[in-house]
Amino acid sequence: MADKDAPLLIKRYASRRLYNTETSDYVTLDDIATFIRDGREVQIIDLKTGDDLTRQYLLQIIADHESSGESVLPVNVLTDLVRSYTTGVQSVVPQFLQMSFEMLQDGQSKMMENLSNPMSAMPGFDAMQAQQKAFLQAMTGGWPQGKAPGQKAGKTPEAGAEGESGADLDEIRKQLAELQARLSKMS
Repeated sequence: MADKDAPLLIKRYASRRLYNTETSDYVTLDDIATFIRDGREVQIIDLKTGDDLTRQYLLQIIADHESSGESVLPVNVLTDLVRSYTTGVQSVVPQFLQMSFEMLQDGQSKMMENLSNPMSAMPGFDAMQAQQKAFLQAMTGGWPQGKAPGQKAGKTPEAGAEGESGADLDEIRKQLAELQARLSKMS
């Protein structure tokens, strides 16, 4: 079994065919694009010269997608990229693009977290949750082993029918515990 953390090695033969060294079969640019979309790093090496052709093939994949109607890059961005290559000055464009993509990925992961728990995005949710937790602790924290204040071990409280208040209090505690568990799951 191949190490999935190591880049997938693709060898380009003199015939320009691309060979997947893990599966021992030939692949296309579409296959390579699929590997990348699935989160796999890819390295493409010329078999004869040993040159790294990864960048060239990644650009080809992007060009193919752009020309097939799957445009992602606006014309003004492409124009600015061309300009950045034609100026003799060292460009900040590569660092800018890398930082922009990292910010985009971070934003997407945070958005996915918020989608899994929409309440967490609500303003004041953390404060409300802390208040509810403090309330629950205040309500149940001072009661030793499920006994109500003033209730002695082995005796039931006396209010209405004998044992009725104790059962009601136990039911309230149970409901409060369920609410706390739900709140914990939400965060």
